[in-house]
Amino acid sequence: MSSHEQVDAQSGTVDATYEPDPRRWRVLAVSLVIGFMSLLDVTIVNVAVPSIRAGLGTSAATIQWVVSGYALAFGMTLVAGGRLGDAHGRRRMMMVGLVGFVASSLAVGLAPSATAIVLARLAQGASAGLLTPQNSGLIQQLFRGEERGRAFGLFGFTVAVASAAGPLIGGTLIGLLGEDDGWRSLFLINVPIGLVALVLIHRLVPDNDAGGAGAAEKDPRVDLPGAALLGLAVLAVLYPLISLEGGAGLPLLLLLAFPPLAWGFVRWEVRTIALGRPPLLDVSLLRGLPGYANGLLVGTLYFTGFTGIFLVLSVHLQEGEGFSPLSSALLLTPFAVGAATTSPLAGRLVGRIGRRVTLVALSVMMTGTALAAWLVTSPSDTLWWTLAPAMLLAGIGGGGVISPNFTLTLAEVPPRMGGAAGGALQTGQRIGSALGAALLMTVYQAVAAVASAPVAARAALLTALAVLSVALAAAVRSWRSGD
Repeated sequence: MSSHEQVDAQSGTVDATYEPDPRRWRVLAVSLVIGFMSLLDVTIVNVAVPSIRAGLGTSAATIQWVVSGYALAFGMTLVAGGRLGDAHGRRRMMMVGLVGFVASSLAVGLAPSATAIVLARLAQGASAGLLTPQNSGLIQQLFRGEERGRAFGLFGFTVAVASAAGPLIGGTLIGLLGEDDGWRSLFLINVPIGLVALVLIHRLVPDNDAGGAGAAEKDPRVDLPGAALLGLAVLAVLYPLISLEGGAGLPLLLLLAFPPLAWGFVRWEVRTIALGRPPLLDVSLLRGLPGYANGLLVGTLYFTGFTGIFLVLSVHLQEGEGFSPLSSALLLTPFAVGAATTSPLAGRLVGRIGRRVTLVALSVMMTGTALAAWLVTSPSDTLWWTLAPAMLLAGIGGGGVISPNFTLTLAEVPPRMGGAAGGALQTGQRIGSALGAALLMTVYQAVAAVASAPVAARAALLTALAVLSVALAAAVRSWRSGD
């Protein structure tokens, strides 16, 4: 019997009081809409950068923070947001986070200056960091067995489609409303959607004691020193990588601060547990649950190779091939179509065949990426029927990676810790995304300086393929260890 099957078998004993909430699928639908909205804002702004810069008359360096500030604040608050949901109730934290997200979206949409936009985007990212980990926490709380795999399948679908659909939706809105003020609609559209979602959260989302997770297990205390140490550690990684995307190399020195900050966080959490206090993140998960540590590694490596592909191809298609923002987004849309097709299917299969789903999906994803690297040098007028099918194949594989990895990584995590553990998993994904974007764009720009743009795009895609190969090796190791 595999470890995954053993967990399912044991769950009947551990969760003997579990009774399925009849509203669980409606709750999941509401939480995924909110998750889609917060994840969409990571990428949707990419196509609006030229319009924002022209409309406000500011520098490229300042506008870079409109994109990157959101990702930075998002990554810094995920684990703390998950822990707050575990301790104080996921419904409460979803409502607090969503109020902040709606208010900051309104502030961005009405901002009179670039400085105001950057500050509002930081607040928006922090609010999204409170919102997003509640999704994984609710799935851990409300679902068991194969249903949990199906729920994470829908969550993986949401992540994949939000990542790919952002530029498409952004390009469409700017095309319809004009470049002068059309970019404001990308943020203002969150306001009516968020207000409706607030009502649905209040009416549908249960507190943490539903589904068998007793209220007595909750401890409202929050590990503030641990949150500060982890936040600084994440900052020491994300800030240099984000700065590198904008051409600044000096902040890379901050990476030297990461090892001591990470060590300090781990030591503090161990001490916190020894004193009988609730930790921000129980670091014993990394030692006691090998599947969690392996899944964290696979997810981080996958996002390192996967996310940068969209940024490089978007830049290449617009600057190197002369495509419009909307056209370049449409050319990359087949990835989202492929991911939308396979994510729910993979979520259903993972309960039966475990980590092998990830192995097959990563292999397909890598095949599509290899084809894209080969075909990206085709003439511009042929890319619609050469590059687009390769992206579809990559998407078919990519849709089968995220949701099974969530299911397997969190399989043995107690529901009362689901928010913080899921937040840590998503923090790894944010770090991987920033690292991948910086790595692939650096390769693209370096090669473009001595060769043609198509050759530079090929080099960047081959770099992504190399990173995905490491992710595949990590998944093979996890499978062999029985995770």
